[in-house]
Amino acid sequence: MASMAKVWSRARPYVAVIFMQFGIAGLAIIAKSALNNGMSNYSFVVYRQAVAAVVISPFAFVLERKVRPQMTLSIFIKILGLGLLEPVIDQNLYYAGMKYTTATFVSALSNTVPALTFLLAWMFRFEVVNKKVPSLAKVGGTIVTIGGATIMTLVKGPGLNMPWSNGSYNHHVVKTVYHQNPIKGAIMITSGCMGWAGFVILQAITLKSYPAEMSLTALMCFAGAIEGTIVAFVAERNTSIWALDWDSKLFAYIYSGVICSGIGFYLQGKIMKEKGPVFVTAFNPLSMVIVAFLGSFVLAEQLTLGRIAGAIVIVMGLYIVIWGKSKDEKEQTLPIIESPDSTISTITDNANVANDLGIIKETPNEA
Repeated sequence: MASMAKVWSRARPYVAVIFMQFGIAGLAIIAKSALNNGMSNYSFVVYRQAVAAVVISPFAFVLERKVRPQMTLSIFIKILGLGLLEPVIDQNLYYAGMKYTTATFVSALSNTVPALTFLLAWMFRFEVVNKKVPSLAKVGGTIVTIGGATIMTLVKGPGLNMPWSNGSYNHHVVKTVYHQNPIKGAIMITSGCMGWAGFVILQAITLKSYPAEMSLTALMCFAGAIEGTIVAFVAERNTSIWALDWDSKLFAYIYSGVICSGIGFYLQGKIMKEKGPVFVTAFNPLSMVIVAFLGSFVLAEQLTLGRIAGAIVIVMGLYIVIWGKSKDEKEQTLPIIESPDSTISTITDNANVANDLGIIKETPNEA
């Protein structure tokens, strides 16, 4: 039983982060379908965060009432920043960009998030960069990942027709209301990914002073809903975007709020405290694989050779970064083993220092 508990303890972060990627992959398909049918990204962001705040708040209030830290001005400002970075900046740009491209393209381009997270972690000294091979691998992998994203954006190539995407039914599943514009969409999505990476770093910083993951999730979703509402009223004057009906848009609001913002942000905080911010974003390619299959099957999206090539390059660069990160962690956890000579030398040096300070007094020699 003890060994099983130990195995589960080690596997728990991996199971949680894989669950998150399945949730994100499902959202990419659901949100793309709703956007194609006229959903506004502004109302989507607000409703998503509102649903998350309503669902998670009761659990946070009851389960963390004894461990919830006192609110301070510094923590309050960080929560406002979290609500601005992810729900407002990231999600608005991310889903606005999704209107001009495909779910597969969006999911693959999101694989730049681990590299962007690493760059920000290095800037804020969460990561160490030196001339050792692991550090060079992290830097090189970051460059490769960005190169793969560039290939996906600029290189289209011939289309690859999948057997399940040739049926007449799939070609009429959704109604596309926006023309494809990969470059415009890529700029929006990349900007959103930068907001996402900044959100992950700021969440890691905030958890150090406010280590109540569920309460933090509820507060930043509530802040995101308010800030998103302000942005929506400024950017979109059409009040019909707030209308609710029993359709794909309502399903997108509920699914994204419960699974991706509520449960997802909470799990992200738990994993981050144990494995760090870079680990949280390291599994993004899994959602790309899921979305690539579901996108061609459900949304009849056509895969192209250029996008597949770019996705492969992104995955290669990503896992070079992960390899370097894992080697760094192993080096940091290795025990320091000193030789007998160094131990004797250390003891002698300490004794000499003690004599100089008068801590050890010399005794007369015995006859």
